[in-house]
Amino acid sequence: MVLIIGMVLLLLVSVMAASTLSGTVKSAGDSNWNAAMSAAYAGIEDYQAKLANDNTYQQYGNSTAPFSAGSTFTGTNGNPAFGVGPLGSWATVPGSAGAAMYRYEVDNSKYSQIGTLRLRSTGMVGTTTRSIVADLKQSGFIDFLYFTDYEIQDPATSSTLCTPAYAWAVSSRPNCTTIQFASNDVINGPVHSNDTLQICGTTFNGIVTTGYNPSSGIDYVIPNGCAAGTFAISGYPRYGPVVPMPATNTQMKQETRTDLPATVARPGCLYTGPTTITFNSDGTMTVRSPWTRATNVTGDPPSGVGVNPTTTCGTPGYASTGKLGSPAGQTIPVPANNLIFVQTVPTSSTDPNYYASGTFPTSFTCSNASGSSGTSNGLGYPMANEKAPSSSTSAPSYGCRNGDVFVQGTFHGAATIAADNYVYVVGNLKWVDNQADMLGLVGQNAVWVYNPVNSSGSLLDSSQSGLEIDAAILSVAHTFQVQNYTAGKKGTLTVNGAIAQKFRGPVAQSSGGTVSTGYVKNYQYDSRLAYEAPPKFLSPVSTTYGTTAVVEVKTAFNADGSVIP
Repeated sequence: MVLIIGMVLLLLVSVMAASTLSGTVKSAGDSNWNAAMSAAYAGIEDYQAKLANDNTYQQYGNSTAPFSAGSTFTGTNGNPAFGVGPLGSWATVPGSAGAAMYRYEVDNSKYSQIGTLRLRSTGMVGTTTRSIVADLKQSGFIDFLYFTDYEIQDPATSSTLCTPAYAWAVSSRPNCTTIQFASNDVINGPVHSNDTLQICGTTFNGIVTTGYNPSSGIDYVIPNGCAAGTFAISGYPRYGPVVPMPATNTQMKQETRTDLPATVARPGCLYTGPTTITFNSDGTMTVRSPWTRATNVTGDPPSGVGVNPTTTCGTPGYASTGKLGSPAGQTIPVPANNLIFVQTVPTSSTDPNYYASGTFPTSFTCSNASGSSGTSNGLGYPMANEKAPSSSTSAPSYGCRNGDVFVQGTFHGAATIAADNYVYVVGNLKWVDNQADMLGLVGQNAVWVYNPVNSSGSLLDSSQSGLEIDAAILSVAHTFQVQNYTAGKKGTLTVNGAIAQKFRGPVAQSSGGTVSTGYVKNYQYDSRLAYEAPPKFLSPVSTTYGTTAVVEVKTAFNADGSVIP
């Protein structure tokens, strides 16, 4: 009996020891499993930090990585996280004493098209590895349906004595015209202003943030005689940090050079001087641009004619039909996922698009507009009997050599139009497919909604009962505004997309918050802009990258670094 009892006890001790050891191994395995996922997330955060410190970091990666097919890189920049294969390096998670590591692979093949990056990050702890894929998008102006730097009218179109400043930063802004949101306005999307918002009974159906951050009270101003705003999302308005705007859009012009294959793999189209673009529903556009001699260039400053290997931009010159300088223009395909840039006629004699002072393209003449009748840019602006709008900027309205673009039509494709000077929307500008088509408009100066008047101030186009613009709109140094907005009622201005501007641009005149002239706003945010951008769209001066989607995927690498098929 003693021997039997002793053997039973020995057996029980052995079973308990084995169970405890198994539990310890399982516990260690669970810990490594969870820690490997944390290491993979650390890789995502590391890459985001590098992008924040260097907004060109998307050019670095490892072209031999399986996930990076179709991407173009200039090197790895010494980053150990770009290691591939058994001999490739891993980066160490800070604070882990070398126990946790990660490596990541970048797919930047769609960055120039829609502004997004895809990253696959693999974390390793012990012999356990796990992988996640994240979509990264640069934070920018198009995160908002309506973005404004200053809530005042553009000094160039109002008083030149106005000194721009944020209302929350100064005691007063003498001679500045503050613009408010009216009671008829309905804003269906996120809004941000670096300035203090003035709201008169407006309805906001999205988040509202502002640089105004009072110690107590509401985060906006209700003008005298106005009702408070209506906010569909509780907790708003609330403070949001100032988003700095770039001083110029000229860096976008680089995208039309053909001598930078590493950074400009797919050059866009360059047009010179006043240019009209009418989009057609079949995915083509009719372009008239008499001053254009070269639709692509080389060098900085430009000194040679570029040959575009990927995009057809039209044939420069004059003919009765079929060339960019002809009276009817030339019909060509919309450049796929690319940029159209309209520049002012160059003043350097070495530039391939140069014209000497006093000279004109073949069979084309114009006169410098000065705001009086009888002036013309040669393309029909100003129209007959129109009084050209005055401007205190160095570039007059309808200037003969301005980098102005006049755009309208039914758009099918994905492209961005940028201009050295003004963008004029001269008619409805609508998508064919609101899921596949995407358009950006970027003016260095104002983006105008065309609304001509005669010398008496009466509308020349009073029949129009509304206008629709389907685009992401940005005015870098000035404003988005309706011309002659005090000259009669125009119905509803519908914008499907996003609007960003240096200064608030009036689209209507109101009394007590009710629109009396101009347009009633109907602004709808294009929700696709939360995770993609129009091709080669302009970004803020300093940016961060947000994660728009993240998902665990099949593990990419074994613990020895070998690729898992």
